[in-house]
Amino acid sequence: MARLVKEEEYTAKRNEILDAALALIYSKGYEQMAIQDILDQLKISRGAFYHYFDSKQSLLEDLIDRMAKETEQSLLSIVQDPDLLALEKFRRYFELSTRWKTSQKTLIGSLLRMWYADGNALFRQKMTAKSIRYISRIYESIIREGVEERVFTTEFPEQVAVIVAQVTLSISDAVIEVLRSQEPDRDPIQKAGMIMDAYTDSVERILGAPSGSLKVFEPGALEELFTAIRQESVPGNPGRKGSKKSPE
Repeated sequence: MARLVKEEEYTAKRNEILDAALALIYSKGYEQMAIQDILDQLKISRGAFYHYFDSKQSLLEDLIDRMAKETEQSLLSIVQDPDLLALEKFRRYFELSTRWKTSQKTLIGSLLRMWYADGNALFRQKMTAKSIRYISRIYESIIREGVEERVFTTEFPEQVAVIVAQVTLSISDAVIEVLRSQEPDRDPIQKAGMIMDAYTDSVERILGAPSGSLKVFEPGALEELFTAIRQESVPGNPGRKGSKKSPE
């Protein structure tokens, strides 16, 4: 019983630190947030912080993991719904994923420069690989149902699930890259929309799904993401280019 209490206390304190870090990321930006900011806010020692996290980056990894697990519960409710057919499950999955991105647009805008920095290539690769493993398991379940319902055509549900996961994740990267571009003669939202259409067509072909049956990324979310990304570069914004980085 005592051990259970200690585990609960450990989890509660760890979540308290994650909550504080998330609030600071929203208010200051990840690059400007220092471990000392968390210590000051929670009135804890540096040793106490390192009891839960090895570094600022490991804290970010755990924060992303927690957010992914929270989202997973909502996604699983869609996948496990016996009243939904496979195509509808995919549609609702993508719709929920888009809603999550727009609801977290401030956080996404704050983390963009850190995420795409050359020095974070290994971190980005690790997180992407982890996301593919997680997402592909959900996709595989839906794809197998779709094959049984004869709306998808593939003999390799497990492998196709991984491919579709890779494609859908790369959509976000491609869209964000366009929205971050500084080309004055191009309409970034229009170009991003064309990219989404091309990727969606690819996913439908990979699955053997009817043309126009899926919508991988809701177009209406582009304006919100574009606003968040542009704010990341506005003078006075913590995430802008050339801003001073946190020493930790």
